[in-house]
Amino acid sequence: MKALPLILASSLLAACAGQQASETRYLEGEVFYLQRIALPPSAILSVSLQDVSLADAPAIELARQQGQVQGQVPLAFRLDYAPTKIQANHRYAVSARIELDGKLMFVSTEQHSVRLDGTDPQPLRIKVDPIR
Repeated sequence: MKALPLILASSLLAACAGQQASETRYLEGEVFYLQRIALPPSAILSVSLQDVSLADAPAIELARQQGQVQGQVPLAFRLDYAPTKIQANHRYAVSARIELDGKLMFVSTEQHSVRLDGTDPQPLRIKVDPIR
């Protein structure tokens, strides 16, 4: 009879460990630009986490945040992703863009690589450059 509580406790711990493995993880950061201009409130910020492992194929999007800008730069973002979709031998990057009325205003022009192993600096800082 004394073994039954021990078995139940072990089962509960195993179930909790399984839940933690499937939990959503996230990256937080901010998008900024160096130009001294204000964004109109109708501007749209899009930030995405992508698998960029294959050079000759489109990137695979794992997470996206998109919506009207809230205030001015720096613009905060949070990308929730499923750790089960992360593969150890793949490369991942975060990109950002700001659009107004369907026209691109700013875009990240440098690759912002992330490891997704818990060592990425947070908040991430993503610089976007103007489209001329």
